[in-house]
Amino acid sequence: MIKGASVTLGPLLPNDFPLLFLWADDFEAARLNEPYRPAVWKGQEEFWFGNGNDPSRVCFAIRNFDSPDIIGFVQIWGIDPVNRSALIGMRIGSAADRGKGYGSDALRLTVKYCWNQLNLSRLSLVVFETNRHAIKLYTAHGFERDGVARRAVFIDGRWLDVIFMALLHPSRTNPEAAGAAPA
Repeated sequence: MIKGASVTLGPLLPNDFPLLFLWADDFEAARLNEPYRPAVWKGQEEFWFGNGNDPSRVCFAIRNFDSPDIIGFVQIWGIDPVNRSALIGMRIGSAADRGKGYGSDALRLTVKYCWNQLNLSRLSLVVFETNRHAIKLYTAHGFERDGVARRAVFIDGRWLDVIFMALLHPSRTNPEAAGAAPA
């Protein structure tokens, strides 16, 4: 378990699944990262618990210190040990738990984990243009806009841009890119 200021990151447990399933079937929240489709129990179960031996993926449950119940999750996937990069995503499941700093603490812990445990140098993510809270959070933690896929998704009867953001490890640079001679 990884402890932060207000949350812990730890394993997903079987008793977390009912909430994960409900969050996957949340029509309002789905608009933040995908077109809504009714969740399928077996598909969700396989997604969360069927990739235990996949070295390219890590999932964490987010829990606050006040309760053993899951309040969200973090996903790290597409872990590429050669290029030292990965994609990340996170969610605080219930609207009642948002805006309390849990997401910020979880993101800080996730970035630290990626740098210090996975030895990564680049983290990427995608966010819909309408998810202003997430964009603000990612920007506050140093993520920068890498690009935009214009009118890439159709949500709630309109086309939305998808924003690509990335964070580079602050102490790892590429000397060849800066014009230095290779060693």
